[in-house]
Amino acid sequence: MEVFAEVVGSAGYLEVVPPIFEHIEVFQRLGPATDVVRKEMYAFEDKGGRTIALRPEQTASVVRGFAEHRPAVPYKTWYAGPNFRYERAQKGRFRQFDQVGVEVLGPYDPHLDAETITLAWRFYERLGLRRVTLLVNSLGSAEDRGRYVDALRVHFEENRDALSEESRATLAANPMRVLDSKREADIELVDAAPLMLDHLSDDSAEHFTAVTEALDAVGVPYTVNPRLVRGLDYYVRTTFEFAADALDASQNAVGGGGRYDGLAAEMGAPETPGVGFALGVDRTLLACDAEGVFAAPASAVDVFVVDATDGTEAVVLTDRLRSAGLRVDRAWDGRSMKAQMRAADRSAAVLAVIIGEDERASGMATVRDLRGDGGQETVEIGQLTDILRARLR
Repeated sequence: MEVFAEVVGSAGYLEVVPPIFEHIEVFQRLGPATDVVRKEMYAFEDKGGRTIALRPEQTASVVRGFAEHRPAVPYKTWYAGPNFRYERAQKGRFRQFDQVGVEVLGPYDPHLDAETITLAWRFYERLGLRRVTLLVNSLGSAEDRGRYVDALRVHFEENRDALSEESRATLAANPMRVLDSKREADIELVDAAPLMLDHLSDDSAEHFTAVTEALDAVGVPYTVNPRLVRGLDYYVRTTFEFAADALDASQNAVGGGGRYDGLAAEMGAPETPGVGFALGVDRTLLACDAEGVFAAPASAVDVFVVDATDGTEAVVLTDRLRSAGLRVDRAWDGRSMKAQMRAADRSAAVLAVIIGEDERASGMATVRDLRGDGGQETVEIGQLTDILRARLR
């Protein structure tokens, strides 16, 4: 989260902390045909008889807060934290999952769409990911989208019998969601479906062109995917998704977002354009593992304190060394010197600090290298921290 905060903070985004739960009506504004609303929300009745939902995403809460408090625009925020969805668990997707994201309300400017996309791209770059692909599309205005949905409905209804049973059910709720189907029975019909880009108004087409030209100008590579619709019904115009090529193709989406110009009005604010994204922390970390971005630490600790007296020396030493920034552990329950040394070996610590009765009496400590034949030395307690730091470099 520190890297994300640095990247988006450089563009003037400030952190906001949305609530974990809201009145269910807040999330119902996401669209009645959205799977998140229809099938995936955790909802329950509280003691006051109100229907409450655990947040399935955070955009709705941010926009609700904007509508309630009416801050100055552009309102540029970022957030981090858990969301909850009742969905089929799979690799990198859990019923409780973490996201980081940004939301901006106020400007309609297509360059703002490009800025948000670029910030997400720079975040992945800062992490060290090199196999991330950006897909972009435009869903047009609400009117464009309505015309496109009508065209899709005609196309799929004419071939209804060839659709999978699941897609027939989806067609009734939201024809655009059929485009997400990866089922073998649907692939041919999805490939033959009308394209959204062919149904854009001149204004929407110009907006999308300005977004892609801005991405070209800052050197962010992308692919236009005319089938990209994303999973939330509030998106209009720009929509985008990031995929990690190091993960399995069926489960490689690591984040995405888009423009949602009508959502603020749905929450009771004046008409206010908005754009944002959310990035999945869990899958992003899986992608980092797959690319070997972060080296796993060889051990949980650097130093293991072996106290062969009454254990009180270990109390003081572990606290002192931890306060100095070292990773330190010890044994418990008054174990023997031999048992403590076995515990030190199991900890995979680099160094052991040994305090016996003789060392305590003389104000000394023995530092033993646990990596083989590194030997040992006896040092003054007052010099211990500096010596450990030097040997751990």
